[in-house]
Amino acid sequence: MNYPTIDLAGAVVLITGAGRGIGRATAHAMAARGARVAVADLDRAAADEVVAEIGSAARAYTLDVRTRTSWDAGVAAVITDLGPIDVLVGNAGVMPVAPFLEEPDAIGETTLDVNVWGLIHGMRAVAPAMIERGRGHIVNVASLAGKIAIPGLAVYNASKFAAVGLSSTARLEFAEAGVSVSTVLPSAVRTTLTSGLPLGKGLPTVDPEAIAAAVVRTVSTRRAQTPVPGYLAALDLGLAIAPEPLLTLIRRLVGGNRAVDSVDTAARA
Repeated sequence: MNYPTIDLAGAVVLITGAGRGIGRATAHAMAARGARVAVADLDRAAADEVVAEIGSAARAYTLDVRTRTSWDAGVAAVITDLGPIDVLVGNAGVMPVAPFLEEPDAIGETTLDVNVWGLIHGMRAVAPAMIERGRGHIVNVASLAGKIAIPGLAVYNASKFAAVGLSSTARLEFAEAGVSVSTVLPSAVRTTLTSGLPLGKGLPTVDPEAIAAAVVRTVSTRRAQTPVPGYLAALDLGLAIAPEPLLTLIRRLVGGNRAVDSVDTAARA
């Protein structure tokens, strides 16, 4: 599919969860390429800090991705201030850690509200105007947990599998209108979201700047899915053909139960 080109110089980019971590790094990366960046976050103080770091190329917005009302108000404010949105980065996310049967219902509901409904509301709030203009790009930041089951992250896994399926289907529906949908799938990222979880030990670990760079690249490549690190692109095939005993052995060798057995609860708090 040949999508209309988007030049980031002067483009309007709305990023959710942009007050810290991957969102913050992406805001800096987009601004460095000349974009006008809407830094959206539920934590307005964090969003304001990012804008202070970037300067006049960015503006802060308070946005609760869980509600369509907040989305509609936020999108209207961005359009009034900066103009039509060229790129939407659905990055806001939460990652509670607990054995499935021990996780409170309220926590699971919040996980689905933020990680799934946040993307649904966002695309429904932004995509119609993109489709009307015949151009636009949406990047949803999912996770390799949208491909791999991880004990201790059952509902988070469910949310990220949903994010991958949602994005893949929206991509098919929007393509003929010139609007692309890409999914970026990070492995473990060194941010506060992974606080208290043992990283490394066979688990690919990256910095938020690597994810931000991947998000930026999708604006030109329009790739459907971009795992980070890139060598994990073969993951789908590997999971499809590997026998379960082999996968079980690999999980044991890399500490696949670390989110249950080795969590620093004080750091997670």
